[in-house]
Amino acid sequence: MLNELSDELKLLIRSRHPIISIETSDEERALALISRVAADMERLMFEWSVTTGLLRRRPSAGGPIANTESAKHALAFVHDSTLEAVYVFKDLSPHLKDATELRRLKDIHSVLTTRRATLCLVETSGALPDAVRRLTVPFDVKWPSADELKAVVRETLKEVRKLNRTEVKLSRFQTERLIQTLQGLTRREAAQVVATALHDDYALNVDDLPRIADAKRKLLVRHGVLEPITIDVTTDEIGGLNRLKRWLKERSDGFTERAKEFGLTPPRGFLLLGVQGCGKSLCAKIVAGFWGLPLLRLDPGVLYQKFVGETEARLRRALSQVEAMSPAVLWIDEIEKAFASATDGSADGGLSQRMFGSLLSWMQDHRQPVFIVATANDITRLPPELLRKGRFDEVFFVDLPDDGAREKIFAIHLRRRERDPAKFDLKRLAAASDGFSGAEIEQAIISALYGAFADKCDIDTDRLAHELENTRPLSVLMKEKLAALRSWAHERCVPAD
Repeated sequence: MLNELSDELKLLIRSRHPIISIETSDEERALALISRVAADMERLMFEWSVTTGLLRRRPSAGGPIANTESAKHALAFVHDSTLEAVYVFKDLSPHLKDATELRRLKDIHSVLTTRRATLCLVETSGALPDAVRRLTVPFDVKWPSADELKAVVRETLKEVRKLNRTEVKLSRFQTERLIQTLQGLTRREAAQVVATALHDDYALNVDDLPRIADAKRKLLVRHGVLEPITIDVTTDEIGGLNRLKRWLKERSDGFTERAKEFGLTPPRGFLLLGVQGCGKSLCAKIVAGFWGLPLLRLDPGVLYQKFVGETEARLRRALSQVEAMSPAVLWIDEIEKAFASATDGSADGGLSQRMFGSLLSWMQDHRQPVFIVATANDITRLPPELLRKGRFDEVFFVDLPDDGAREKIFAIHLRRRERDPAKFDLKRLAAASDGFSGAEIEQAIISALYGAFADKCDIDTDRLAHELENTRPLSVLMKEKLAALRSWAHERCVPAD
């Protein structure tokens, strides 16, 4: 992949694009790639940051150029210089809020079109203003490929072995699992989590894989956009949804080469509409667990930032990271809350529309095997463009569980709490819980357990039935709204059960 990226970047420089923008969380990778290209093209390379000023990096490192600590003077140097060079500016965006610096950058764009020089803007935290982005050609340094991550593991192993004898006991399949786990991390992050596992006992074996996965989860949570979700349920632990389960089973081999040779494209995803508490969120875990794929949750709420352009940049990076970790399942929970204002005259300056447009374009155009599971409670708040064929493979409606599904739900939750379902009258409980969602049934069991614990006894059918009688489910509290939702979904959605 590095060779391909180098060729692409060389082409942009040879084509005399004056300003190239690179928005990435992997600054080290971007700088290494630019340095490699500058060396291949025999160009001088200068690097600027607000802490160091403008430094010459190649062909040999030099001290800072005088009076270039400020963005103003550094840009003036680039504007006036006639050197054949590649200038790298790190995190310049905060300094472009000044009208003078923005004008200077526009002047540089005009000047560099006639010179053999290129300005590379590497942004790791902020985002370039729209006025600047229109002057640039974007370049994606992408995430490390599987081959690169294998090289990282080998290099890390070599470094640790300099300190102590180290054993590696991984089968070919386990090694592939390790590399897949590392996908979506930068080279440095991957090296750090592998080194931590190695230094613990100077061994790398199958027991380290869950620890490495957990370390990755903490890293991604720190980034605040994508959250790896632990798969702790199976299809047997969800009552009902039989039609949805059959749909998943039919497509379980959709990501394989055999499916591709048969003329199939990987499944793209589905939207789950339904009553709150009926297992829509659990379905995301079921998909990932059933297909043996990592599950990543995208929290739209943390995407929105106060600085102009930063929100869109976070979305682009998140989607790029998902692609790097593919094949994977991307879960967008309560999607209507994130993009509902895309249909209204919102006061956010068009941010919701831009975000929604970026997501739609990616859903339509991405070619990596990423399966999207989106859940919604109120589909009327979603823009209609999201629902057309091609965005999702199907739109399922998850209704309240029927009698048979409620019996199974009672059995599942009683078994989880180490109670034998055979000792309970499940048919009576199913009848008494008509109109209850799965979440409401679980809460009724928990309430009954607390009551029994306080009375120093155990739960039985009578206690559970009494708890159900004293509960008013959502289907009663929001009867009219639920009826309207069912009416809307009747002709437009596929029943999940």
